This record gives sequence, C-alpha cells and structure tokens, in this order.
Amino acid sequence: MMQAVMLFVVGVGVWEGEPKVIINAGVALGISFLVPVLERDYGIPLDAGITLWITLAVFLHAFGTIGFPPGTTSLYQSIWWWDHMTHALSSSVVAGVGYATVRAIDEHSEKIVLPPRFVFVFILMFVLAYGVFWEILEFTIGRVAAAFGVGSVLTQYGLEDTLKDLVFNTLGAVVVTLWGTAHLNDISGYIRERLDQRAA
Repeated sequence: MMQAVMLFVVGVGVWEGEPKVIINAGVALGISFLVPVLERDYGIPLDAGITLWITLAVFLHAFGTIGFPPGTTSLYQSIWWWDHMTHALSSSVVAGVGYATVRAIDEHSEKIVLPPRFVFVFILMFVLAYGVFWEILEFTIGRVAAAFGVGSVLTQYGLEDTLKDLVFNTLGAVVVTLWGTAHLNDISGYIRERLDQRAA
C-alpha cells in the first residue's frame, strides 16, 4: 500500500511538473523495492518488522513532499512536526545500520572489544556525523540550485531548522540504542558471517 501511495506521489509530481516531488518520491520508491531484493538475492535477514521500519521512513518522507489534498502546501510546510518525525525515523534506520555493523565487527574479531557504553556513544556519533553530512548536502544542493535558477531537490529552512534536525536525529539514535538493538541481531550475525568468510 505504501509503495502504491509513493507511486501516486510520483504521478502527482509529474502532473504538477515538480522535479522535487518526482525525485524525492522516486528515490523513496526505489529504496522500498531494494529492501526485498537485498533479502532475496543477498540473503540479508530483513524480517517484516525491519522492512516496515525502512519502508515507513521513506514513505513518510515521500508523502510529505506533497500536500493533502494534492496541490496544496506540502506536509513538510503545513505540519510543523512532520520534518522532526521524518528526521527521527530516518536517523533510527541509520543508527540501525551503524549498530548492526559495529556489533558484527566486535563479534568477528577477538582483538576488538567494544563495551556497551562505547557502542552507545559510537552510534550517537555515527548518526550525528551522518546528520551533519546530510545538512551540508542540503545546503550545497540549495546553493547550486539557486545559482542556476532552478528549484532545489532538498530544502533547508535555516540554522534553527538544522539544529532541530540534528536534535531529532539524535533522538532517533537513542531510541535504537536503548530499545531497537535486539531486533538487529540477525543482521549483525549476517555481517559477521560475511566477515568470517572473507577472513577465512
């Protein structure tokens, strides 16, 4: 259902001639199709919960680029908490990737010992670094688009918005490190097995 809605959002973008909507919703739709491919073709254990988690993150971003009903102000602009929600959810996915990877490295090598407190801090720093990279990307794309007189694919609303984005990124990371790590054990095991195979 979410994929169908994202396809509808792409169609709205085409109908209204909005490249920003088309690109954002198109990339989100592509990611939603990539998830089952990773499980089917590469054997990455992505259960229904994790698949829903990733798909919901990209769905809410794509859906937020249009208004409801279509043709009105986008949900990002009309609902004050929409941007905060999508940042927290997206950063939780990034935190999940970071956690699964660092735990796999910890279990793969006897020479590496990562205490739980270190892992907690590492995940926070990982998500913050990614968040800063994303904000720089938004700023750069906005400046380049302005220089060429075209609309930007990503929107940055100023310094205060950037700081709030980083705060909600951190919130998403904290939620994953406190409560979501148990759901990532299978993925950590998959990455560890791949590392063991390469080492062998």
